[in-house]
Amino acid sequence: MLKTIAPLVGAALLAASTVPYAQAPQPDAPAQTQQRRFDCSKAKDPKACEERVAKMRAAHAKARQACEGKAAGERRDCMRRELCAQSKDPAQCEARAKQMAERRAQLREACKDKTGDELRSCIRAQRQSRKK
Repeated sequence: MLKTIAPLVGAALLAASTVPYAQAPQPDAPAQTQQRRFDCSKAKDPKACEERVAKMRAAHAKARQACEGKAAGERRDCMRRELCAQSKDPAQCEARAKQMAERRAQLREACKDKTGDELRSCIRAQRQSRKK
């Protein structure tokens, strides 16, 4: 009987000894897990970069507030109009937005009916073919 209980007790002790080494996520460290889209620390003028980022965030918040409560497609168009209205050259912004929408539509058409890894590789291939 001792021969059958000893391995079970050993396995239970081994399993229990690994629990103290498990690491829980740190809630007070969001800066490490969240990546910034714009890293101003590497810019030539970090202060000016921070100001531009703050200005872009304010413009986006204003546009989001103006387009709140609209349906998906209508909201996308509203956001584009609001953000382009706040840009230096609204006409150029609108033209670029239309060009990006066309690219997005072509990408969807080329990669429709694909999912998972196949979809990711299709998107990657489509983007690479545009760069050439």
